[in-house]
Amino acid sequence: MHLSEITHPNQLHGLSVRQLQQIARQIRDKHLQTVAVNGGHLGPGLGVVELTLGLYQTLDLDRDKVIWDVGHQAYPHKLLTGRYDRFHTLRQKDGVAGYLKRCENKFDHFGAGHASTSISAALGMALARDLKAEKFKAVAVIGDGALTGGMALEAINHAGHLPKTNLLVVLNDNDMSISRNVGAIPRYLNKMRLSQPVQFIKDNLEEQLKQIPFVGESLSPELGRIKEGMKRLAVPKVGAVFEELGFTYIGPVDGHNLEELIATFQQAHQIAGPVLVHVATVKGKGYEIAELDQVGYHAQSPFNVATGKAIPSSKPKPPAYAKVFSHTLVKLAEQNPKIVGITAAMATGTGLDKLQAKLPNQYIDVGIAEQHAITLAAGLATQGMRPIAVIYSTFLQRAYDQIIHDVCIQNLPVFFCLDRAGIVGADGPTHQGMYDIAYLRCIPNIVIMAPKDEAELQRMVVTGVNHTSGPIAMRYPRGNGYGVPLMEEGWEPLEIGKGEILRTGDDVLIVAYGTMVYPGMQAAEILSEHGIEATVINARFVKPLDTELILPLAKKIGRVITLEEGCLMGGFGSAIAEALMDAEILVPVKRFGVPDVLVDHAEPNESKTELGLTSHQIAERVLQAFFQQQLAAVV
Repeated sequence: MHLSEITHPNQLHGLSVRQLQQIARQIRDKHLQTVAVNGGHLGPGLGVVELTLGLYQTLDLDRDKVIWDVGHQAYPHKLLTGRYDRFHTLRQKDGVAGYLKRCENKFDHFGAGHASTSISAALGMALARDLKAEKFKAVAVIGDGALTGGMALEAINHAGHLPKTNLLVVLNDNDMSISRNVGAIPRYLNKMRLSQPVQFIKDNLEEQLKQIPFVGESLSPELGRIKEGMKRLAVPKVGAVFEELGFTYIGPVDGHNLEELIATFQQAHQIAGPVLVHVATVKGKGYEIAELDQVGYHAQSPFNVATGKAIPSSKPKPPAYAKVFSHTLVKLAEQNPKIVGITAAMATGTGLDKLQAKLPNQYIDVGIAEQHAITLAAGLATQGMRPIAVIYSTFLQRAYDQIIHDVCIQNLPVFFCLDRAGIVGADGPTHQGMYDIAYLRCIPNIVIMAPKDEAELQRMVVTGVNHTSGPIAMRYPRGNGYGVPLMEEGWEPLEIGKGEILRTGDDVLIVAYGTMVYPGMQAAEILSEHGIEATVINARFVKPLDTELILPLAKKIGRVITLEEGCLMGGFGSAIAEALMDAEILVPVKRFGVPDVLVDHAEPNESKTELGLTSHQIAERVLQAFFQQQLAAVV
């Protein structure tokens, strides 16, 4: 059977191990070739090919539910569930999503983009099953890195308290999140996986048993059970933590041995109550380059399969915002030993790996644990340190209570650096940084800012580090800057709450924030070609707003445009409108941003065009709103 013929995972039933191995090779080839062209997550999916095949052969997917944690490890799942023919559209506009989406496929039983959610969701489904007297298996597949997230541990704690609730948790243990895992739990799992008795049994037991005269040849069907029993006798502490928490523990199992996986899953399905199967896998399995560099090949932009090297851009690009940020932070940290950079398992993505390499004592990786990261930062701040919490906008949402309760109420000087704010592209709705302006600006005590370009980002990093009277946040986008000149040192902090005028005109006031400042300037130039002159303000701060600058100009000019790359509801434009109303300046306001919709996966420029946020679209919509006579002249 060829992979392209599989449209339903139940077609795996009855296939031999050899046939499954052939399909495994086809999955890896399709996975690798597609990611090489489109970009995407490479290592996670390559590591779970056999796990997926072995698990699905033992389930009836017309009834049973499999919930994948995070979702980027589920590319093999997508290829086995009717998406082979469209897999070449992976992460492209209107194509196959890079994560799991319930609306995309009936076998995507729970949407996933953030880590540590699968056990909670699977337990909820299992409880619903029992309440409705239905019969199906509920399975959560979770990576070991996700166990550093408190939510997963909360779910394990709850499930272990329900001995009559059948639930299977498959722990995909590859000793990695994106970077190498940190913390006591991954260390414990690694100790179990690499313990000498387990390794001896794995490597030598089968061969030794086969040497028994007249007996060895007949033992083959029983080897799996014998090996599992010997593991439990030889290493009584293996799995003890999970056993004490109420789970039946099985493992560690070789995650690339289909025969062993199938036998183990069949055994697990027969055990009542919560069961945890510990599967040891290799991230990037089957592509040697990814196996040797598991951090670098977690996810990739388009690359050459033969060499593993990224396909170079047709023209040089300015430095990425994350790179400028990390370079600036390292420079400042070298001068100030109180600066401590904190990441939640995203060192490479945020650029904090540079701080780790240069100043390891001023770097902390807490694992996938954003809540802990923020309260840890608060604790550091109480002792006079300068904690810099560098977390993607979409992931900081997970620590909202800690931002309010532990930082802002106590008015502690924590510097939040929100990477990947705004439209992030191919990762889709779970990763778009749309809500940070709205969810932060309503909290007392916090200062919120956003740079118009990479040079202003440098100054804002200095501003954040120097701001010691309370919490401060800076949002900045994914991707590259504009190529403006950077400074190596001598950056001056900005005055808190002060914007700047970039252009003057008497017909319309454009107040832009962060990434929308340059499009605002370009829109102003287009308007000028049609006889409309605009004043453009780079607001810099959404809280506090520079009302001394904005309000008089709004009153004088009489027409206001706001631009932001974030949700309109409660966002920057709302802040401007509120300030105008509070000052009883009743002028028309047109807000540009992201309406009340989920922004799907696509190239950022495709999303911005769909949302009407390009400079030409802004100019046309301004003419339409305020200058009907000039609208006819727009090309």
